[in-house]
Amino acid sequence: MAQHDPAVDEVWDDFHSVVNMTGEELREWLLTDASGEESFEQPEPDLNVSSRGEEVVAVLNKRKADVTESDVRLMDDVARFVHESLAEPHREDPAWRRRLMSVGHDPLRPDSVWPGEEGSP
Repeated sequence: MAQHDPAVDEVWDDFHSVVNMTGEELREWLLTDASGEESFEQPEPDLNVSSRGEEVVAVLNKRKADVTESDVRLMDDVARFVHESLAEPHREDPAWRRRLMSVGHDPLRPDSVWPGEEGSP
C-alpha cells in the first residue's frame, strides 16, 4: 500500500475516529462476549468470536504503511457501519451495543461522538 495515498489516509482517519476501543480492549470484549451466558447454555460451548472483530483487532495492531487493500476495505466498511448505526441509535437495545462493540466502537464511552453533536463527522 502506498505510504501517502490520500484515499487510504482518509479511510484510516475515519476508521480510527470511530473505533474507540484499543486492539486489546476489543480482543478482551470479543472473548468475553463469545463466552457469555448464552454460549454456556449449549452442552459444548463454542467460543464463537466475531471474525470481523478479529480482523479489526489485526488492523488496529498495524501501522498505516502496512495496511493492505483488504484492510482498507474493512476499515471503510467498519466506519460506515458505525456511522449508520449511530445515525439510528437504539440505546436501550443491548444487542445494538454488542454489534457496535464487536467492531471496536463502544457507544457508551465518553469519546463516542453522535451525529448532530459537537465534533461529529
